[in-house]
Amino acid sequence: MANSAVSQNPVAVSLNPDFSIRRSVFKANTLGFSHKLGTSIQHFDLKTSNGKFRRETLVCMSLQQASQCKVHVSPLSLEDAKEPPLNLYKPKEPYKATIVSVERLVGPNAPGETCHVVIDHGGNLPYWEGQSYGVIPPGENPKKPGAPHNVRLYSIASTRYGDSFDGKTATLCVRRAVYYDPDTGKEDPSKKGICSNFLCDSKPGDKVQITGPSGKIMLLPEDNPSATHIMIATGTGVAPYRGYLRRMFMESIPTFKFNGLAWLFLGVANNDSLLYDEEFTKYLKDYPDNFRYDRALSREQKNKRGGKMYVQDKIEEYSDTIFKLLDEGAHIYFCGLKGMMPGIQDTLKRVAEDRGETWESKLSQLKRNKQWHVEVY
Repeated sequence: MANSAVSQNPVAVSLNPDFSIRRSVFKANTLGFSHKLGTSIQHFDLKTSNGKFRRETLVCMSLQQASQCKVHVSPLSLEDAKEPPLNLYKPKEPYKATIVSVERLVGPNAPGETCHVVIDHGGNLPYWEGQSYGVIPPGENPKKPGAPHNVRLYSIASTRYGDSFDGKTATLCVRRAVYYDPDTGKEDPSKKGICSNFLCDSKPGDKVQITGPSGKIMLLPEDNPSATHIMIATGTGVAPYRGYLRRMFMESIPTFKFNGLAWLFLGVANNDSLLYDEEFTKYLKDYPDNFRYDRALSREQKNKRGGKMYVQDKIEEYSDTIFKLLDEGAHIYFCGLKGMMPGIQDTLKRVAEDRGETWESKLSQLKRNKQWHVEVY
């Protein structure tokens, strides 16, 4: 963004329109502003992850809300469907999509590598926030000679409009799966994850076979825009929540004006392992009344007992508030490694008992009221 564009317009200063996302997605480049009767409109050329530019518009409702500009999206016909799309493409006849970009999301001190993978589906594979794509990596299934590999499911990390806001792309958040020999401590390439390494090693223009979309459990309920959504994730489990939060706070959706509370708990190893942290931090700055963000860094923070800080420890810190919100109808979501759930369940059970409740009856009530959403892998 040119400094002169900011210095010549007081509205531009409050807009702070540098949407630079950590190691990915886009930056606002050329800017122009107009405002009338407290409404500010910002036009900019969006540099997409394939290096091309497309025109986008941000609208701010008032000068006081200038930091809360939202991006116009299209086509709005994606809002018309009454039911989520399901299994439009199946394993026997997958859709051949195209890799747009693959970018590393984590810093140098993160254990392992996580990539932001943008896929062009040309608008032919629509999805809703919280759904998953299946990916069939190239090659032959070693357990079934002559047959393709099995489908691997990945939660989609973008809204239905994609990172380019035009309804033609989807984003996956992929951790490269590697295997370390317990005796030598060295990586064994022969046992690396086939699909995750294929995606992380892909180049723009490469083809990828996609199935789906699938899943209803993690769909974002939008019947009540004032609802509370408590989102708990470990690592790449943050993917569906990135889609939720972009829809809530980044995109201008005529049919969904979120004014409730979104509360994200993210557990990772260290600061370098945080995913989409700049995006989430920006929401925290722009929407302090509607967004809370708590990080659990297991290798850098200690819990109240002096042990490593895991996401369940953060939940315990705020347990009274969380249970009160659940009593008031809040939705709670869990996404990440299957191993996260026992510790979280134990914490919730202990908190419930301290409150004079049984966790079993509380959990049954949450499930009955459709407040409980879990997707683990």
